[in-house]
This record gives sequence, C-alpha cells and structure tokens, in this order.
Amino acid sequence: MSKHFLLKSAFWLTVSEIIYNLSGYIIHSAMGRILGPEDYGRYGLVVTLTTMIIILIGNGIPTAMSKYLSEFFESKPEMVSAIKRQALRLQFFVIGSITVIFFLLSPLLARILGDPSLTELFRISTLIIPTFAAASFYFYYYTGIHKFNLQAILKTFRSIFRVITIVGLAYIFGVEGSIAGYFVAPFAVFLVAYFIDKIWISKKYPASKNASFEWKKLANYAWPVTLFMLFYELFISIDLYLVQGILKDEYLTGIYNGSLTVSRIPYYLFYALTIILLPVISKTTSENNHKETFSIISSALRLMLIMLFPGVILMSIYSSQILTLFYGKAFIEGALAMSILAVGVGFLTIFYVLSFVMNGAGKVMIPMWIAFFGFCVNATFNFILIGKYGILGSAVATTITSFVIMTVMLYFIGKNFAVSIKLNSLLKIIIASTLLMASTLFLPTSVALFLLSSLVALTVYFTSLYLLGEISPADLEMARNLVAKKK
Repeated sequence: MSKHFLLKSAFWLTVSEIIYNLSGYIIHSAMGRILGPEDYGRYGLVVTLTTMIIILIGNGIPTAMSKYLSEFFESKPEMVSAIKRQALRLQFFVIGSITVIFFLLSPLLARILGDPSLTELFRISTLIIPTFAAASFYFYYYTGIHKFNLQAILKTFRSIFRVITIVGLAYIFGVEGSIAGYFVAPFAVFLVAYFIDKIWISKKYPASKNASFEWKKLANYAWPVTLFMLFYELFISIDLYLVQGILKDEYLTGIYNGSLTVSRIPYYLFYALTIILLPVISKTTSENNHKETFSIISSALRLMLIMLFPGVILMSIYSSQILTLFYGKAFIEGALAMSILAVGVGFLTIFYVLSFVMNGAGKVMIPMWIAFFGFCVNATFNFILIGKYGILGSAVATTITSFVIMTVMLYFIGKNFAVSIKLNSLLKIIIASTLLMASTLFLPTSVALFLLSSLVALTVYFTSLYLLGEISPADLEMARNLVAKKK
C-alpha cells in the first residue's frame, strides 16, 4: 500500500468518524431535550453500560483478526478466509454467552444502581449486544484487509441511519424507543456489510482447503486486548456510575453525563487514528521496519499535540456555551465539570491512541496493565472526591488519573520505540496556545457567536504555529493533497 493511499484513506476514515460522532452528539442533544434530565440520566446509564460491554468484550477477537489479516492479506491472500472463519466461530461463542448472561443479570444491575425500574430497559438493551457485535465484526474485517474507504462509507451510512432510528423511536416511544434504536441501526449496517462481502470481497479471497489458522493465536492475542478494553472502558465509565451510586441523584447524573459526553469530543475525533495505527504498526513491526515504525509513531504523537491543545482549551473556555448548544440551559450546571473533564480527555486521548501502537506491535500486556492501574486509581479518587465535592470531585479525579496513565504510556513508548515528545515543538505549541487563549478575551462569547469566535481563535493558533516554524509549507502541501483528486 502506497503512503499516499494510506494517508488519503486515513483522512476519509477520519471524516467518517467525525460524521459518526457528530451524529452521536445530535442524538445526545435530542435525547436531552426529548427525555429531560431524569430520563436522560436513565437512558445514559443503560446505553453506556450495554455498549461498554460489547466494546470491551466483543471487540477483542475482531481486533486480533484485524491484526493477523493485515499481516497476510497481501502476501498470503488464501489465509484471509481461514482467519475470518476462526474469528467468526470464537466471536459467536463469546457474544452468545454474554448476551444471555446480561439478560439474566438485568434485575441485579438495576438494584445495584438503586433503580429497579431500569430492569426492563436493560432487558430491551440486551439486543444491542449481538447486533453491535455483528456490525463491528465486519468493521474490523475490512480494517484488516485495508478497505478503509469502504469502512468510511459504511460508517457514514450508520451515522445517518442511527440518527433517524434513535431520535424517531425516542420521539414516539420515549426512553424505551431510544434504546431500541441502538440495535436497529447496527443490524442494518451488518446486513449491508454482509452482502458487500458476499457479492464482492469474498470473491477476492476465496477459501482454500490448504489454508488453516490456529484459533489459539487469535485467543492468545485477544484476551489481553479484551482485558485492556475492559479496564479502559471501566476507567472512562466508573465516574458516571459512582456519581449515581454515591449521590443517588438522577438529576445530577444526567447533568454529569451531559458534561462527560460533550467533553469527549477530542477523544472521538482521534478514534479513527487508532483504526489506522493498529494494522499499519502491525505490518511495519512484523517486517522489522524500525525506521517506518518510528516515523509513523512520531507523526501521530506530533499530530495529536498540535490538534489537542486548541481543542481542549476552547472546550474549557466555552463549556457553558457548548452545553447550552447541545442540551439547552437545563444542563448549564455542568459547565465547570466539563471544563475540567476536557483537560482530562486530552490526556486520555494520547494514552488511548498510543495503546493501539503497543497493541499493533504485539505488546498487548503493557496497555492492559496500565489500563487496570488507571481504573483502580480512578475508582479510588472518585470514591473519595465525589462524597466531598460532588460531580466536580469526579471530574478532578478522572483528570488527574488520565494524566498519570498518559505519562506512564509515554514512558513505555519511549522505551520501546525511542519516540518522545520534542520539547522544542511542545514549547511552540504552548506559545501558540497562549496566544489562542489571549485572543478569546476579545471575542464574543454568546451561544450564537462562540463558534465564530472559536474559528478566529483557531486561525490565531495555526498562524502562530506557522510563523514559529512548527507547521511547515510541506505540512500545508500534505494537507492539500489529502483532499485532492488522484492523478
């Protein structure tokens, strides 16, 4: 695969990810307005827990499949069908078991959260698990064979369809309908992906009787990745559940859920980078191409620093305006918590992206143990601070812990790949960020105009980086080529 094609694919996959997450924020905004803070809190608890389970358990085997497909699909295309078949068998067993267990445990989960009325909502949400897993299986399958443009199209389709189904069903049936929409949309995407595979993709990689792949390879790679996803998902969700469990106030839970959801915008935008990094790093490390591995990791880290600094700052400054825009004035009470969480999400984004560098290189135990450590620390800090400071305490606890695990991950990235943050670049980014903050003091802050003010502030930031030499003419030319037509 040429570097130009890889960059172009990464760009369009990022665009589709932006559209997907924009659709998510449209949904959350609509849910906040349609359901109100109390039902929105219940909706958030159920959907967050159910999707957390499928993400942390259901993606381990597909991720392993993606890694091995990326190593064989060019050199040994006959292995594609064998790897996919073994992954499908393992996935069916895992997802089937989890679906049944979750349904049976629904009453217990509701009691733990202090609201027995959540039982029926959890039972409805059980169908999210198999449908979400089916759609994700094909997503990782196309990742492994580097069909990134096809992924982008499917992701965009899913974005549009889930807005229609979730918002439409919520408007008609309330919170029950909103949860039902979460399994209707991925099931439709699965059907489209399945027929594309049958009609087109499978013909390029026909099954071979001589090709075989041991399921143990998938399992040995998948279990630490699954535990990483488990600990990471617990890490990013434990604050919401401790807010509900300790404060026992569904209104504050809804307020905090709104702040938490919006503050994660930078994290979701960089998710597309993890999709690219895992198969690419897997390929370069399997070929012992150390120079290319170093170049890719260094570029990814530099990109994150350049893009995260202004995003985090603007979200912290305009937190009340953003919450009002998404949810209305009923959620403005969470503005300060969101300002703090935005900083923590910046740290967390760096940790998460670099975790997939480690996973792609086969060093799956490092992210797993760091995520476990982070979960334990975050749970402890939240338990202590929520009782004293409410939702602000939870935001502070999550931000501090995010900084800690980011620092630990940067240490291991430096140790294993000799990649580190360049102090000269960091200083230039800090200077440009300071000028960005200063410019916001002279710009309008109303809900109607803060987006325009943000664009002006971003112009100041990127212009400053260009004048300081951190952004070069070559960077601008690369950005232009990403959206240019192929010659």
